[in-house]
Amino acid sequence: MSNQIYIIEHLEPKLWEWCIYEYEHVSKIVGKENLWFTNIKPEDENKLKKFGKVFTKPMKTLKIENACILDPEATKLLNPQDAKKYNYFIFGGILGDYPPKKRTENELTKYFPQFEKRNLGKEQMATDNAIYVTHAITNGKNFSDLKFQNTISINLGKYEFTDLPYNYVLVNGKPLISEKVVQYLKDKEGF
Repeated sequence: MSNQIYIIEHLEPKLWEWCIYEYEHVSKIVGKENLWFTNIKPEDENKLKKFGKVFTKPMKTLKIENACILDPEATKLLNPQDAKKYNYFIFGGILGDYPPKKRTENELTKYFPQFEKRNLGKEQMATDNAIYVTHAITNGKNFSDLKFQNTISINLGKYEFTDLPYNYVLVNGKPLISEKVVQYLKDKEGF
């Protein structure tokens, strides 16, 4: 097992309810002791403490080395050998846009030229999926060993569906998504 730290730089203007559910899901995937949240507003700190270590300051204030930013715009694919090189894997906590607007690159990557960049394929993923895939790769799987489904439909009611146009890793043949996020979508009828 790897013991890397997974850092989510929260880049949304608020800590939305769906973010909390997704971050809770990440904590279950990698373990609370391996998960850091940065750029969290002080009033939201307690909402995330049970899922990982919380920093109210942004990533740039942390003194870390041997870090890798996961960015769909990076030119190199993350591979298992990278696990030996990096102690920290950094993700943008961002609600993806469709089509993508390169927010990870514009709001995170460009501020850290000292860190290596890797991608997880060219398709956008939800943060929990990106971290699941990174965790699998750091534990020896190749990206090509993983199966994905691009776009999933969530049944909101008898005749209503919402499509999530992102890449979802398949775990036991099913797309990886937090049940709480699915329920949130059903209750809120979308974002």
